[in-house]
Amino acid sequence: MFGDMMGMMGKLKETQKKVEETKKRMDTVILSEKSADELVAVEITANREIKKIAIADALLEDKEQLEDFLIMTLNKAIKKATEVNEAELAAVAKEGMPNIPGMDGLFK
Repeated sequence: MFGDMMGMMGKLKETQKKVEETKKRMDTVILSEKSADELVAVEITANREIKKIAIADALLEDKEQLEDFLIMTLNKAIKKATEVNEAELAAVAKEGMPNIPGMDGLFK
């Protein structure tokens, strides 16, 4: 019984380490998102850190439109980054979780 418990603890520590490594790797995954008419472009890491924003000169004259485009494009980029981040972390967690009765559907 204690051997099983020690094995599970070791597996959990290994999984925790893999999760931390995956989080660091997500800093290097760059995702791009553009507004529908490509007047605003955003680059963001999978850890949701904005790296670059490009704005077409045409938007610089209309503050309200620029704000709308920024909000819309940033929200799309953050959503995409969140999806990638969660999928990667869930895959690592699912791979490393010991087989605990009743927990099978937790990471599906």
